[in-house]
Amino acid sequence: MSETPLPADRYLDRELSWLAFNNRVLDQARDATRVPLIERARFLAIFSSNLDEFFMVRVAGLKRRIAAGVAVPTVTGKMPGELHDELLAAVADLVTEQSALFQNEIRPALAAEGIEILKWDELTAAEKDRMREFFAERIFPVLTPLAVDPSHPFPYISGLSINLAVLLRNPATGSRQFARVKVPPLLARYVKLGEGRYVPLEEIISRHLGQLFTGMQVQSHTTFRVTRNEDIEVEEDDAENLLFALEKELLRRKVGRPPVRLEVEDDIDERMLEMLMAELDVHENEVFRIAAPLDLTGLFALSESKREDLLYPNFLPITHPSLAEVESARPADLFKALKLRDVLVQHPYDSFATSVQRFIEQAAADPAVLAIKQTLYRTSGDSPIVDALIEAAQAGKQVLAIVEIKARFDEQNNIGWARKLEKYGVHVVYGMLGLKTHCKLALVVREEGDGLRRYAHIGTGNYNPKTARQYEDMGLLTSNPVITDDVARLFNHLSGMTQETNYRRLLVAPHGIRKGLIDYIEEEIANHRKGLPSGIKIKTNSVVDEAIIDALYRASQAGVPVDMLIRGICTIRPGVPGLSENLRVRSILGRFLEHSRVFWFAGGGNPRVGIGSADLMHRNLDRRVEAIVALSNPAHIRQIESLFEQAFSPETVHWELLDDTWTCHTTDADGHPLTDLQESLIQQTAARRSSR
Repeated sequence: MSETPLPADRYLDRELSWLAFNNRVLDQARDATRVPLIERARFLAIFSSNLDEFFMVRVAGLKRRIAAGVAVPTVTGKMPGELHDELLAAVADLVTEQSALFQNEIRPALAAEGIEILKWDELTAAEKDRMREFFAERIFPVLTPLAVDPSHPFPYISGLSINLAVLLRNPATGSRQFARVKVPPLLARYVKLGEGRYVPLEEIISRHLGQLFTGMQVQSHTTFRVTRNEDIEVEEDDAENLLFALEKELLRRKVGRPPVRLEVEDDIDERMLEMLMAELDVHENEVFRIAAPLDLTGLFALSESKREDLLYPNFLPITHPSLAEVESARPADLFKALKLRDVLVQHPYDSFATSVQRFIEQAAADPAVLAIKQTLYRTSGDSPIVDALIEAAQAGKQVLAIVEIKARFDEQNNIGWARKLEKYGVHVVYGMLGLKTHCKLALVVREEGDGLRRYAHIGTGNYNPKTARQYEDMGLLTSNPVITDDVARLFNHLSGMTQETNYRRLLVAPHGIRKGLIDYIEEEIANHRKGLPSGIKIKTNSVVDEAIIDALYRASQAGVPVDMLIRGICTIRPGVPGLSENLRVRSILGRFLEHSRVFWFAGGGNPRVGIGSADLMHRNLDRRVEAIVALSNPAHIRQIESLFEQAFSPETVHWELLDDTWTCHTTDADGHPLTDLQESLIQQTAARRSSR
């Protein structure tokens, strides 16, 4: 029986969907009822940071295609130039709203609470005197004013730096001159005047320009900021040494990258703006006029405030109950616990420090451990994980680290960590040519009384203790010999370049995840037609892959209920008659970044459930090494089912996608507030703590 063709307009645009996601982030800043004030300011900073990366990568990619004359439409039929213009117009609306929200609502509300971001004229006389001294002692020595004249060409403006554009007049000749002053990035953006009083660094500099340009008249000044193409391009097949090739490309990133956005103050002098646009070669629709201060990522600094009444209540993760049983030992014996049962942890509710981090630290210190193997995609600057691997290598253990030095925007950090690991005797492998190693795996080989035993961790998030307190992620700790054998063979594939593609409990990209998931979807269709229990539940950061989307459409058309919990990009269109009536899409955002990837299939009554590192995107399924592990413990499967039940409960706060429109639901039909999923899980964690 031939399948009915699916409609041509069945996909949403990826880039516009991403902007819809960032609008949901902005929703958090808008929400004065549920979100504490400083946290609202933090969401403004997250919105800005997200937008920076969007321009540096996605918009830059579009401009590159336009410049190259690539006239290939997107899957939604838009040409690159048309999409570029549409994106810039949508961003302009969002940025205007963000700026108005900060200036008209959040900034005054902060001031009412005694947290003020001040202009120079709002400082007291004593504060101005202190800032004059501060300028002379701390700021002036590190400033480099650059004038533009026939012997001084227009300076290179580094990406994301905050700059002062200054229009000068020579009183002797009457001639006008442009100059640029870069705001030093190593100094605090907001200078603290006293408890709750801050002044932007550029405000202080702008009031002392006369000291930088003695003998000249300062006619006008303004701040501006340039965003450049920052995506890394390395032709790996031609690179004899990937590490050196990447370092060379990082150096090139610092110079010569074309601008993709220009942010200026909304009252900028028009002559100055024309000059900036001409020198930077940006078009009018790439210019964003914003009320000062520019770059609201600086609001992250407010998160360090001690005003606990304006922050989310303090939350302390707890040790997972199965690991708490062995906490009486000093140090806690995780290997003993994992010989009894697999442990499924969900961070940040279950402590990362007493589970995954302790797993690696105990392995490093245990004389019975012979080898440790681990993937590192992103980690923190003072990583206890890296320290533990070094300790293990120094103790004579075989230690392998698969360090992904192509992790976007962490390339330089990861090169540094890789070299440090090598210095102390860790065997370092820099991923695979043409692929990013994105899977989250750790393997420990231990000598025990009955022979060698292997232990593994397979996770959805990075081995980063800092983000583990801010990101929601899941991980399986296990000594199951089938799983640990799969993990061992995958590590051999990564380090030894084997051609391994067959695994028993893992789905591994780039060869197995798309096919495996589509096979499971087709099984659900077959089960539904047989009258057996059927259903699909998926939780990921993004869904873009057309083949998987089409399979989900087929499942919905066949009558299989499909529930998708998507934090970010979603190009599937739910609720379309004849196509996706049985498909629901929700998004949940909150104090923690929902990051876990979870897959549930009814399986005719015997659910197939997996967790892993892969989002449903081309890059994950085709250009990365990813891993999804199948869960078998009935308690773990119930835990996953409970997570979906809570997320899709009509009593839970959520954003719902219907066709191409997202709608936020925070109250029920009677106006009563709905339950926040993350707060509910925090309360469940607190109840577990008090019941001990």
